[in-house]
Amino acid sequence: MNLKHIISASQFDKDTLRQIFSLTDEIKEGNYESRALDGKIMATLFYQPSTRTRLSFESSMLKLGGAVITTENAAEFSSAIKGETLEDTVRVVNFYADVIIIRHPESGATNLASRYSKVPIINAGDGVGEHPTQALMDIYTIFNKLRSTDFTIAICGDHANYRPHHSLSYLLSLYPKVKIIYVSPKMLSMPGKLRQHLKQKKIQFKETENFYDSISKADVIYQGRIPKEYLGKDYKRHVGKYILDKKGLKLIKKSAIIMHPLPRVNEITSDVDKDPRAIYFEEAQNGLFIRMALLLYIFDKVILKYQRISL
Repeated sequence: MNLKHIISASQFDKDTLRQIFSLTDEIKEGNYESRALDGKIMATLFYQPSTRTRLSFESSMLKLGGAVITTENAAEFSSAIKGETLEDTVRVVNFYADVIIIRHPESGATNLASRYSKVPIINAGDGVGEHPTQALMDIYTIFNKLRSTDFTIAICGDHANYRPHHSLSYLLSLYPKVKIIYVSPKMLSMPGKLRQHLKQKKIQFKETENFYDSISKADVIYQGRIPKEYLGKDYKRHVGKYILDKKGLKLIKKSAIIMHPLPRVNEITSDVDKDPRAIYFEEAQNGLFIRMALLLYIFDKVILKYQRISL
């Protein structure tokens, strides 16, 4: 599968995921060429704050021998503050770099950017749209732990505005045995487009506000942040509604895993961190390996010895 740009999780098929995940397995074991991307330059254009995504992308490029040019807050420290459009920025930056990583507050911004770029664009989060590379590391972590595509996942939080939930749902829809429980207030239920997609794929899912009942049935508990930046005055109505604490730990399966795309606010209390089922920091570490694999895949640097299928 040819991936010129990575804009949406819906671009991926199972065969491509197998290749990327197999390569990721090898990278985790140190089996990669540290100069594979020598001479390549990554530009990171982040118009919204980021810690894990930006640093892991930049670290990925450096570990593979490439170089990075960056603007940490492009909304303020680039010509955007002078009124330059994203289209014009991309037209120019693609002269300087071999791949551009973009985070932007507007949904659809990376798709727009891809129309004007001669080099690959990777979506690092676009408004309330998607965050495809987060979903890749999430589903890789799930498969790595459960070794199965037959499981129940409870996705908790804001499904209307929280982009990691959207991208994860698109990837989960590739696996017909997966069952999804969406836990959220009715006001924050999933977009109609995503609901229709799940129905077309014949994925078994339900929507509920019952947090404790849902997590007790799940093999994967996926907690998500209530994004203050998109809810405005409604934020206080919903923040803290679904909190996983010691009480919740007593309800979930002994074999379950607890995940969170991070950063967290109060969705998971710190006393959960030491529970062996809590794997959100391992999940974050996998983001580095996944993004290294993705860069190798995009630049067609996948060596045959890396083609080990893990699922």
